[in-house]
Amino acid sequence: MTPVALTIAGSDSGGGAGIQADLKTFSAFGVFGASAITAVTAQNSMRVSAVHLIPAEMVAAQIDAVFADLPVASVKIGMLGSADVIAAVAKSLARHGASGIVLDPVLVATSGARLLPEEALNALVTLLLPRTHLLTPNLPEAAALTNSPIAMNEAAMITQARALLAMGTQAVLIKGGHGAGRQSTDLLVDASGVTRFDAERLDIGEFHGGGCIFSSAIAAGLAGGCTLIESITQAKHFIARAIAAAPGHGLGSGARLLHSGRSSTRSKQGVIL
Repeated sequence: MTPVALTIAGSDSGGGAGIQADLKTFSAFGVFGASAITAVTAQNSMRVSAVHLIPAEMVAAQIDAVFADLPVASVKIGMLGSADVIAAVAKSLARHGASGIVLDPVLVATSGARLLPEEALNALVTLLLPRTHLLTPNLPEAAALTNSPIAMNEAAMITQARALLAMGTQAVLIKGGHGAGRQSTDLLVDASGVTRFDAERLDIGEFHGGGCIFSSAIAAGLAGGCTLIESITQAKHFIARAIAAAPGHGLGSGARLLHSGRSSTRSKQGVIL
């Protein structure tokens, strides 16, 4: 049976992030993608010029429609936009017994636009984190969620990840892409300890959509039956290749757009590597 993953996120008219990036990534992994749109944004590689939030009841209706018809094996959550939508998503996922939930806490766009009001952070922490299988914050997001300075070393990353674990999520993958040094290190922290995922840091400048693609690639792996470690490993290779290929695309005039669909080989699970 073809695996199914659901993305709950905002629409990016420029195609570089959000629902569009998620669905393209699912497809690249051989996973059938369904969606529940939380917001419609007018954006491109340079800026977010307008945001229209979808009413919470409509977001819930989309989720209900998908679960009523499709065997959803994993859920990726991105931009939510408001406390009302967060509450609706949490209730809907609980009602359907959703599993394999990967939450990418989208707070601010690459261009700097605020995508989740500060007053909605408490709802994210109290309502959604306890239902999350994996939380995937970058360094600024982890700092915001834990009300602490941005981590400058791995010890601080682990401390923040453990603080997030205490809020109820089963595992935290704190991403080091905003850090410094030759290696970009992500740390998976869960009840069993700490697992490192290293990759060479690629100096291509600012790029758009990396967080969306990475988290949806993890969700695709989970939908396909991979373990969490396997899913993160595959996703790390996948996003590294997308970043490495970005300078040659010549798309857009702002942050580089990643093209997650480019690959040529598949693993035994059918996942593009």
